[in-house]
Amino acid sequence: MSTLSLDFAPDSPLSADADITIVGAIATPDGPRLHAVDGFESLSGVLSALGVSGAADSMTRAVVPDSPSTVVAVIGIGREATPESLRQAAGSAVRQLAGTASVRFALPLTDHADVVAVAEGAALGAYTYTSEKGVSDKTAPVASVTIVAPEPLSDDEVLRVTATARAVHLVRDLGNTSASELTPEDFAAAASDEASGLPIETTVWDVPQLEADGFGGIIGVGRGSEHGPRLVKLDYSPAGATSHIALVGKGITFDTGGLSLKPSTGMMGMKYDMLGAATALATITAAARIGIATRVTAWLCMAENMPSGSATRPGDVLKMYGGRTVEVTNTDAEGRLVMADGLAAASEEHPDLIVDVATLTGAAVVALGKRYTGVMGNDDSAANVVAIADRIGEKFWEMPLPAELRSALDSDVADMVNANLSRREGGMLVAGHFLSEFVGTREGSDEKISWVHLDIAGPGDNGTATYGYNGKGATGVTVRTLLALAEQQASA
Repeated sequence: MSTLSLDFAPDSPLSADADITIVGAIATPDGPRLHAVDGFESLSGVLSALGVSGAADSMTRAVVPDSPSTVVAVIGIGREATPESLRQAAGSAVRQLAGTASVRFALPLTDHADVVAVAEGAALGAYTYTSEKGVSDKTAPVASVTIVAPEPLSDDEVLRVTATARAVHLVRDLGNTSASELTPEDFAAAASDEASGLPIETTVWDVPQLEADGFGGIIGVGRGSEHGPRLVKLDYSPAGATSHIALVGKGITFDTGGLSLKPSTGMMGMKYDMLGAATALATITAAARIGIATRVTAWLCMAENMPSGSATRPGDVLKMYGGRTVEVTNTDAEGRLVMADGLAAASEEHPDLIVDVATLTGAAVVALGKRYTGVMGNDDSAANVVAIADRIGEKFWEMPLPAELRSALDSDVADMVNANLSRREGGMLVAGHFLSEFVGTREGSDEKISWVHLDIAGPGDNGTATYGYNGKGATGVTVRTLLALAEQQASA
């Protein structure tokens, strides 16, 4: 997790004390157009000769013709300088300049939203994962960023930017860690450590406690591994909070598929199957650091899904938390089993809203690709979350829960099955139906608690692709949206 120094300056003399000065280029039909503060005009006539296109994520290093001692990086902004394109460009520049100690953004930022966007992008992009490298690494993230702006961000705004970046980097660190180094026990310890010193109450269930309290889904998924499952509850309850959001995160630290074994190629990347729980952890700790006046609880449902003589068998029936029973027809549909326990437990506190986050289905990737989060819900809260994501620059897409797909979960021997092997249509939506069954009712009412499901199987990690402020591996997607949701609830 990187630590970034973030400063602001009212102007940008060419002798600025930074290793590299970052200016922008906008792609136009007539070629690239310089997007920079005064003092860099001599660059305008040589952009095309330098191969600058202005396309997003493209970057060219050069020297200023009028000041050969000034090294610049020309980052592509795309067709228009909007807060989102500037956020992505700033993150891309800082990411690509890893190994550089200090940079200075010399972009014409006259709108305060643009200043915030560049600060956010730079902070998010200042990340590299080096924890498991065995040799000296020369790609340390940029440590110091100065932004030329007529008005600096306030202390509260800087706190929010840095706390958000820290949260996103935490998700990346946990997700990028080898599964052998992040067992459920390790993950629970990391969650407790991250919450330590913050106004957060932490409760951890180990195997005997999970068994005693009836968390049959978490136990059922984790009993094939020598690394026992865990459930972690984090509770941030600021004084005066009038709204309560519960976050439920899938924390499968490695997924072999269990006895319904994945092919070897299908196991690559399965260390990322805990990103939902990491997201819930990062969101609640960032909310506490920022001081958001909303109660947030996080339920981190952790297990390692392994095949062994003690593993759950296809055809076994699990008794879930709350008493509902599930016939396990596919042990590789394990995430929904641990999430069901978390949703049922979270419902007992009757929060105003439950949001679950999970790398849940391969069907989500087939339907939406690698950059969109699938969103489902039981009321208009889903549309609200999508609107927040649109506003802050994350790609969410609302999906339906068609009533006719619910029958795919019918079982002859239990209350329901966890997967239907004979019906493959709408796999992401069927999984949403399964989760919805475990959402409880409002206190003193038969009305369901508002619930939103976020399937991040696609954008949770980007494999070897890089774009904007996202490097290879875990991305930390949905953290910013969830923090904005908590802030919205505080002001509602």
